[in-house]
Amino acid sequence: MTFYIKTLGCKVNLYESEIMREKMEEAGFLFSSVHPDIMIINTCSVTNVADKKSQKMVRHVKRNDPNTILVVAGCSSENKEEIYQQLDIDILLGNKDKSQIVDLITTYLKEHQKIVRFYHTRRLPFEDMSVNRFRTHTRAFLKIQDGCDNFCSYCIIPFVRGSIRFKDFQKALSEVQNLVNHGHKEIVLTGIHTGSYGMGTDYDLSSLLHEMSKIDGLERIRISSIEITDLNERFLEEFSNNPKICSHFHIPLQAGSDEILQKMNRKYDLNFFEQKLKQIREICKDVNITTDVIVGHPYETEELFLKTLDTVKRFGFSKIHAFPYSVREGTVAARMDSQVSEEEKKMRNRRLIQVSDQLEHEYAIQFLNHEMDVLIEKVEEDFSIGHTSNYLTVRISKKLEVGMIYSVRMKEVYENQLLGVLKEEV
Repeated sequence: MTFYIKTLGCKVNLYESEIMREKMEEAGFLFSSVHPDIMIINTCSVTNVADKKSQKMVRHVKRNDPNTILVVAGCSSENKEEIYQQLDIDILLGNKDKSQIVDLITTYLKEHQKIVRFYHTRRLPFEDMSVNRFRTHTRAFLKIQDGCDNFCSYCIIPFVRGSIRFKDFQKALSEVQNLVNHGHKEIVLTGIHTGSYGMGTDYDLSSLLHEMSKIDGLERIRISSIEITDLNERFLEEFSNNPKICSHFHIPLQAGSDEILQKMNRKYDLNFFEQKLKQIREICKDVNITTDVIVGHPYETEELFLKTLDTVKRFGFSKIHAFPYSVREGTVAARMDSQVSEEEKKMRNRRLIQVSDQLEHEYAIQFLNHEMDVLIEKVEEDFSIGHTSNYLTVRISKKLEVGMIYSVRMKEVYENQLLGVLKEEV
């Protein structure tokens, strides 16, 4: 039988989909996108748009491939269980039991009875799963943590992902070794609140970074996203002394004014954030720091939005992932007064994206005529694309080998992408 997986949302979902694919293939199922016998949809609920997109995808499959066995899992099904219960789904899960995908499908094939699994609790064990290699990415993702206890006022994720939990330290290292053995030179550590790894134990994220760096063949360790409050002295010391840690950090700011940060229930103010950025740049002056910003949160006036524009420029981010605030039913912010109109949120979002484009270009041009190592991730007939340690996108007009690292001299910036030539051809 054939199967296909559609993945929406974050890198955690990408990792979990890769687990499901690997387990299905090991069990003898064939991966195919052409009218598969089984369709697995791994949903996202970070915004209302994500929920609607997930539900639209389910309805599309039901309408166009009614005989396909449909499996739906993830944050949107966890968040909107009642809606999904009405969509005639064969196997319906929340965020738990994705690793049991083969057993669930085998049971369904035998009994032809609808399967529904929800646990309705935040206190869940870490679902132990591991992947041998990534077929869809040159960089391998490694989920080391799940859940969140921050309860930011705008965010539904703590309710759909549960409380903080994490992968066993030795199991994490074993999975890294396995991924390296299968040819991955760069590993991206990911989670819902990745920096909380090891909380309450005698190890933490810094310990894991330190031990990972000892593995031969692993060239780069990247962190998908980390909170500013997790950049403690121990972490900064490890970054300072460990050359395998990529010089790129994605650190969510979310708002550029203390007034809105307080409304969001974020755990820092602008002064704390700025001082941490200075510490990082003292360690590595060329570090690439990207961020997330939500515009139009309740109580955000035009004046406070302008503060955000000033803040992101002052902080020197190289790219901003801009999101219009999305009302999430059940969160504190959804009950707040002074909601911003949808039209105003869209306008502010466009203005922030324009600033982001400018900052991204200004950061990229700093590296013209620099020689940098590039990990090749995509190859077409006459060009190759890859990323540097500090996550600059580089295009080389030459067919190179995927998964290999080349020394490249940067010659031009085009649409915030660097164009380069191999060092030996300069």
